[in-house]
Amino acid sequence: MEQGKKKLEFNIIKNDPTDGHRGFGIGSLSLENVSPVFVDVEEGEAFVDIGAMHARSAVEKRVKFLPNKEEVPEGAKPYWLVWVTIDRNEEGPYYAGVTACEMTVNKEARRGYKSLPEHVNRLDKSLKRQIIVDHMDEKSKKVLANFLKNHDEKLWDLSSDKLKKDLGAE
Repeated sequence: MEQGKKKLEFNIIKNDPTDGHRGFGIGSLSLENVSPVFVDVEEGEAFVDIGAMHARSAVEKRVKFLPNKEEVPEGAKPYWLVWVTIDRNEEGPYYAGVTACEMTVNKEARRGYKSLPEHVNRLDKSLKRQIIVDHMDEKSKKVLANFLKNHDEKLWDLSSDKLKKDLGAE
């Protein structure tokens, strides 16, 4: 494979959560059903970076994160890290949990801001099928909504009205 940009696909379901059984709702809560989606606020684009599961995404690499936004040198680029959990109901798979966390990164200064407790709590809330995106800026909400729709329109269509409303995509 050629070095450079790799196209990462959504990590929907790595293993069969029903483990061979065909009943509805069988399986356990698993990190295999969650994907980290970054929204680059300035560029107006969204992308998946599985490295974020272990704080090793391209955005986070070689950056020391500080607990106070004010301590990050000027010129920090804003991002949203969005935890997207996919579940399945009788109708099929859908975006079940979608929670956003704020992050800023100044690559030149190798400093950034993120609240690790917030990131862990939002991951947990996404796994618990909660929607927490109403604090995002309007442009980023639109970028995320378009990304989720374009990734898989069926997943989007089966998702909750709350997700669509909170992302301003009703």
